[in-house]
Amino acid sequence: MAATHFFSLLLLLFFCFVFPSPCSATTRKLSALVQQQSLLLKYHNGPLLKGNITVNLVWYGKFSSTQRSIIVDFLNSLSSAKTRTSSPSVSSWWQTTGKYRGGSSSVVVGKQFLHNEYSLGKALKTSQLKALSSKAGYGNGGHVINVVLTSADVTVDGFCMSRCGTHGSGRVKKSRFAYAWVGNSVNQCPGYCAWPFHQPVYGPQTPPLVAPNGDVGVDGMVINLATVLGGTVTNPFNNGYFQGPAEAPLEAVSACTGIFGKGAYPGYPGEVLVDKTTGAGYNAVGVNGRKYLLPAMWDPQTSACKTPV
Repeated sequence: MAATHFFSLLLLLFFCFVFPSPCSATTRKLSALVQQQSLLLKYHNGPLLKGNITVNLVWYGKFSSTQRSIIVDFLNSLSSAKTRTSSPSVSSWWQTTGKYRGGSSSVVVGKQFLHNEYSLGKALKTSQLKALSSKAGYGNGGHVINVVLTSADVTVDGFCMSRCGTHGSGRVKKSRFAYAWVGNSVNQCPGYCAWPFHQPVYGPQTPPLVAPNGDVGVDGMVINLATVLGGTVTNPFNNGYFQGPAEAPLEAVSACTGIFGKGAYPGYPGEVLVDKTTGAGYNAVGVNGRKYLLPAMWDPQTSACKTPV
């Protein structure tokens, strides 16, 4: 049965930081992890996604061409040699995945499928996400990640309540493939899934950062897409790198939730760069002059969360 990974910890950790009294002892231990006290992701002897990886995209709902280009440019930045001389770069952030067992993971964007007529309606179940992802194919020797992206007017089981995205795996005959999903939260829960570009629903009401690409929902999607992709390549089949129970693991990026720069603490993303023209907050540069805010990733060489800046 395919392993599915949720973003429940994204909300759980944030609110337990802000309101620690209702949280259980287990939750307090998890909050300590984000403060980088004894953070260790264990390798569970399973395969990772290494080498050349094709990312196919399934756009479900209405996305503008500008919105699609923000995400495609991010994906093209992950393994782009053009940005490696820029500091900090999206590709240097992604290179941390190469420190995990098996070497580097080079990402290329594959096929794109537009489902702008809402063929399955505007309220999707998890099983439908998996079915949509399977339509993108599963060739390239299993080195494929099929990503479903849902627009702002589409609801998904658990979205905004326990997760901002998810990843897992499926099998068709003898072929196994990895898939992921991320939704646009701008109309539903930007304070949950697009923070720090929107004020949180609860907790310290510090001013939000300006979104680097001018789109709170899609810039938030990039953060969550970075999170699920980092988890997918280092724990694609639920037996790679993670800490905690396999049903709700802390993975390469989800272990570092809420950390975007040095000095981060609950409600504060940390020190990031500020665009002199737009005032936008960012910490990584991509192709076509794009700027992004990317979450910290756990570095297996230092056993700590590593930020781009």
